Amino acid sequence: MKYTKIPVAQTLVALCEAKGIHDIVISPGSRNAPLTIGFTENPTFSCYSIVDERCAAFFALGMAQQSQRPVALLCTSGSAVLNYYPAIAEAFYSDIPLVVLSADRPRYRIDIGDGQTIRQDNVFDRHILGSFNLRQDTDHASEQILSREKHKMPPFITERSLVEMQTSIQQKNEKDINAALNLAIEQQGPVHVNIPMEEPLYEVVDKPSVLPANIAHAPFQGRLVTEEIDRMAKLWNEAEKKMIVVGVHQPNAIDQAMINQLASDASLLVFTETTSNIHHEHFFPSIDKLIAPIEKHTEGEQNFKGLQPDLLLTFGGMVVSKKVKAFLRKFQPKEHWHVGPKKAYDTYFCLQKFVQASPNDFFKIFLPKIVTRRAGYRDHWSTVMQNRRIRHEKYLDDLPFTDFKAFEVILQHLPKNSNLQLSNSSTIRYMQLFDVDPTIRQYCNRGTSGIDGSISTAIGASLARDESTTLITGDLSFFYDSNALWNGHLRNDFRIIVINNGGGGIFRILPGNKDTLNFDTYFETQHQLTAKSIAEMYGFEYVSTSEGEELEKMLEDFFEPTIRPKVLEIFTPRKTNDKYLLEYFEYLKD
Repeated sequence: MKYTKIPVAQTLVALCEAKGIHDIVISPGSRNAPLTIGFTENPTFSCYSIVDERCAAFFALGMAQQSQRPVALLCTSGSAVLNYYPAIAEAFYSDIPLVVLSADRPRYRIDIGDGQTIRQDNVFDRHILGSFNLRQDTDHASEQILSREKHKMPPFITERSLVEMQTSIQQKNEKDINAALNLAIEQQGPVHVNIPMEEPLYEVVDKPSVLPANIAHAPFQGRLVTEEIDRMAKLWNEAEKKMIVVGVHQPNAIDQAMINQLASDASLLVFTETTSNIHHEHFFPSIDKLIAPIEKHTEGEQNFKGLQPDLLLTFGGMVVSKKVKAFLRKFQPKEHWHVGPKKAYDTYFCLQKFVQASPNDFFKIFLPKIVTRRAGYRDHWSTVMQNRRIRHEKYLDDLPFTDFKAFEVILQHLPKNSNLQLSNSSTIRYMQLFDVDPTIRQYCNRGTSGIDGSISTAIGASLARDESTTLITGDLSFFYDSNALWNGHLRNDFRIIVINNGGGGIFRILPGNKDTLNFDTYFETQHQLTAKSIAEMYGFEYVSTSEGEELEKMLEDFFEPTIRPKVLEIFTPRKTNDKYLLEYFEYLKD
């Protein structure tokens, strides 16, 4: 096995290996060559080559989203590292562990006119758990360092002092690298390590020159105080109307026995979303289906007061539904608690308590202390929800082929025990209106809710699972991230379904002057593009349809095994999708 000659690169590779960070996503370059050599020469690591750094970062995010272990990103210097920023922001808000390794020029080469050189230190400062700027080795490329010193005012660095400096530099770098990797592991988020290295960059040795010390990370320990849990249980038992809202959440993170106990309490409403990945027949998975019709009802204010909880408990990440946010901000509970290992957002403007623990650990202690009611709050709203479901089915029975109808057909054919990745905007919102098979695990980049990176994330996620993965995406999101298909790591069972309505359909649902030149160009961004040529260029099988019956037939074998991944493009009517969706909520209210 070969090792890079540069000590700081040896140290990084060795400590990544020691801490079990084995997935490395590399974008080609020269300045990062020492680390590329170190990772690719070591059989411990699984290395992935992705040319486009923005795609590479979302690819890594998808892998880490599934494994919940840090994935390392490696790029060259200059603007390359800036292309990581969208995925880093997503990882920051979604609590996904990424280790960003950016190769850099030595400090004395910054801002002197050298190419591919920018101010990389602390470049992600506002959206990163920690920025670590390593020091340049002085026992490598000593001649260049001394040459640079000749142009400085005294005191000068000498050859002897360079040797003496290397010991302290190595100690400092080891300390910072340990801290960075441990932070990503412990707090489940992105960290940035910036590594200045001088040429020559491609030299290798047969044995490492450093043996860095691995400082073990501290496992997460929640802060559950018995007296405080007792006080919370007392308030819970006194409340007649309790509500739980679950945001983005990993599948199988809550013991089924606890889910069953929560579901047995008739004084509790549990609101979930498609990305909550928690299911029970007594839970309420389609929040907007329940709340949106109330807004339109003549007795909406009275109904909202009936729905208003005395006590709200939340856990999980971001919540998609704007309806539930607006409702709980206006009709606030007396108490709002959030349970989570890391942070609590005051989404509803009434947060009073943050319990820093995993929801599973919290419920293990909390649930034995609570009293389950057999009748009450939930009974009425279960009846309302059941009526909503009946109306939902009837509306879809008579619905012409639109985005809404396409989603109904797609969801009837998705393979069980598979993984579903969703793009943002219309896609994730349509999904909230359907009950999805509980064996299907669902994900979406809801940290920043951008349309960028959805394909890259899905491809990365597919490599971290044994089961097949399907991405459902809108047309703009697909074209935006089509560089993701320039990827040598695609699985044959990977599937993409593109809903092409000729523009940003979500803007037709929002208030505004539709069908004007200004709207068509700058909001909806109307277009005539199709995915066909892109799919074929990257070696995907491609099929398309604009009819419901034909879509049914295509989906019957779309998920069957093939030797190539597949794209299915569904064309829907641009000008009527919004009409039928808005009429849907009017129909439900009756």
